[in-house]
Amino acid sequence: MASARELFASRGHEAQMDEIAAHCGLGMGTLYRHFPSKRALLTAMVRERFRGMADLARAAEQISDPGESFEVLLRSYLEAAEGDASFQLALMDSGDVEWEGIRQEKAEFAEVVSRVIDRAVAAGAVRSDLSYADFPLLARGVMSTMYFKTAGNSDWRRHLELTLQGGRTDRNQR
Repeated sequence: MASARELFASRGHEAQMDEIAAHCGLGMGTLYRHFPSKRALLTAMVRERFRGMADLARAAEQISDPGESFEVLLRSYLEAAEGDASFQLALMDSGDVEWEGIRQEKAEFAEVVSRVIDRAVAAGAVRSDLSYADFPLLARGVMSTMYFKTAGNSDWRRHLELTLQGGRTDRNQR
């Protein structure tokens, strides 16, 4: 998994199973016994990453200020994806991951994120219409800047700040 994660992080979905096997010193048969396809390997990696994302969400939930809790959550989520092209593609729904295999991890993450957002809405820290359904939209927008690095304007952190500013209530602008 570590070798695959390293290759997928740097090369995205262009990394091939034979390269991964060679990189970690395994034969192709051994790799395919554990992961019958590249898609299965990517799914296992994303499942593992979502477990870590749930931990990030629980840590953000412990922050007493509801607005700061939401902002730390979104920022931490994106920072965790920085430098990992395959995870970014998976989160932008590239179709290379079997999401059914990650249902439990996504549900756990969604539950915590929903509580963080609901608390921020109730406190008036973010727009009253913000919901969990918006979280992937916000993250994917910023992540696209991170992944595609468009010429002349690839500062995903600036994109994040603009996104966060748009989600704050008028009384909560910084």
